[in-house]
Amino acid sequence: MSIKRNVQNIVIPSEERHLGMHPLDFEEFLWALEDETLMSLIRKCFKDTKPLGQALHRKAMDYFRQYLIVGGMPQAVEAYVATHDFARVKRDILTLYRADIVKHTGGYEMKIAQIFDDVPAQLQKHDRKFRLSSLQKEARMRDYEDAMFWLSDAMIVNMCYNSTSPDIGLRLNMDRLTLKCYMADIGLLISHAFDENGMVSEEIYKKILFDKLETNLGMIMENIVAQMLVASGHKLYFSSNPSRNDSASRMKIDFLIAKSKISNRHNISPIEVKSGKQYTLRSLNKFRTKYAQQLHTPYVLHTSDVKKEGGRRHSLSTPVYDSTIVTASPLTRRTSEVLDPLNLPTSLQPLLIELPTLTTEVAVVATPSVSPCFSFSFNRL
Repeated sequence: MSIKRNVQNIVIPSEERHLGMHPLDFEEFLWALEDETLMSLIRKCFKDTKPLGQALHRKAMDYFRQYLIVGGMPQAVEAYVATHDFARVKRDILTLYRADIVKHTGGYEMKIAQIFDDVPAQLQKHDRKFRLSSLQKEARMRDYEDAMFWLSDAMIVNMCYNSTSPDIGLRLNMDRLTLKCYMADIGLLISHAFDENGMVSEEIYKKILFDKLETNLGMIMENIVAQMLVASGHKLYFSSNPSRNDSASRMKIDFLIAKSKISNRHNISPIEVKSGKQYTLRSLNKFRTKYAQQLHTPYVLHTSDVKKEGGRRHSLSTPVYDSTIVTASPLTRRTSEVLDPLNLPTSLQPLLIELPTLTTEVAVVATPSVSPCFSFSFNRL
């Protein structure tokens, strides 16, 4: 937040570009743990549509569950690698968010705080949709849209909007009144959701690590996929039709993304996220039947290894740790390609020295800021 305030009167040359910064993704988390080979194997198996194998899949899921509880905020990752005491860092970041909401929101801090505090409860619902009526009876979007924009622009949350038709230009069919609200970092969501008396019980972390958490993990898995989509340059869209009169049209799809090379048809990939080992694909099958001409490869992200489902009209079921690959965008470039020190202002060049360590505090400082004049993306092709 301080970055935004301190640079608001600085004239930025027209050739300067804003670079979006996001939490570390799963591959970068593996780098921090000094494992630089596993993701290459995962990527090869995804490309060849082959299972990783029981032993390697179990190893990848163990790492992925660690990533879920730690998240991708660089300070939290650094603390986890050094001492495993990452919970305090995440509490500090959430405290910073709350302080910024109080200090810098220009008179509507109460509405912003209401939305922020209610994110975990809204995601725990079956359809994940954010309902303003839970905040205030007869609440209207026009009363809360500025607050929602602030949280999204501050990169504290990621907004996902219903698109009523899976056509090129998902934004053209966007329903702004039907939305989901995800936390921008999965580790912060865990702390935010299971915070009791100022801290998350160590037992909660153990249950997530060993896949023993009694509550529905759906919100956690959806949140991490949303995080990877945003980090890869995608806007977030889903599809929901709650029709009571037409069962063939009654369906919900977690995410919709456009393929990288647009053609005359088959341009949109639906993504379903499944947190359990047993699941059905009723909505996905209905969606594929209704929109056969518009759809590219459907993906099911689950906790098992790679497999094809559905025979000739198959969908690709792939591990949730593949979400970084599935959502990869051709617009995403390596940090070294984007952040050439010679092309940055002199005052910013020293910040690049810390980037290879994945521990720079710049990410923690810039993430809660509103419209930062600069920020860094760690994503790469």
